[in-house]
Amino acid sequence: QVQLVESGGGLVQPGGSLRLSCVASGNIFSINAMAWYRQAPGKERELVATIISGGTTNYADSVKGRFTVSRDNTKNTAYLQMNSLKPEDTAVYYCNADIVYITNGRRRGTYWGQGTQVAVAS
Repeated sequence: QVQLVESGGGLVQPGGSLRLSCVASGNIFSINAMAWYRQAPGKERELVATIISGGTTNYADSVKGRFTVSRDNTKNTAYLQMNSLKPEDTAVYYCNADIVYITNGRRRGTYWGQGTQVAVAS
């Protein structure tokens, strides 16, 4: 069984910073793309940033220049460094990963974490 667990959310003032972490655990063979999504109250879940195994990244226009996604493949962990936070960044942030795991051979699945709340307010 594979699990994703996010951490690092909290309350921060506008202009502040937070660093989110997402740790994947289980019988993991490899992790392909990892991504961060967010969902604000009353809104659809939206893609924030992605990073593939080779390190190529992609960002939503709304966070370009402020957020940085990275990963440590040795720790099966992805990070989202969020700087210059704005009230509109307030949301539950979810980690998503495309994982090949071992169970009677190799299987591939997409997994979600439980989410971590980020609130930006003065």
